[in-house]
Amino acid sequence: MSPNELGGWIGGVLGGMVGLAGGVIGTYYSIRNTHGPRERRFMVRAALVTWGAIVTFLVLLLVLPSPWRWLLWVPYGILLPMGIIFGNRRQQQIRREEAATAPNP
Repeated sequence: MSPNELGGWIGGVLGGMVGLAGGVIGTYYSIRNTHGPRERRFMVRAALVTWGAIVTFLVLLLVLPSPWRWLLWVPYGILLPMGIIFGNRRQQQIRREEAATAPNP
């Protein structure tokens, strides 16, 4: 293995580890920074769905033959932003509803 190949492998493995760590930390703090039990339940479900979708996407990238694996990027590029927008709107809706029903001190 040449030094360039070794550097590519090291970069790929380290990059993957940093990306995974960032996802885990982001998930942890997204759940931790919720304001109530309903919002926390929603964030846990959203995190599970998101992690499941990303793992499914990566597995399909590895197992599908070449023309189909490239086509996976089309729904991913559409569904990911839609999921983020839906999740953010739903989280804000839950916060508004919980604030409206919270007792005033």
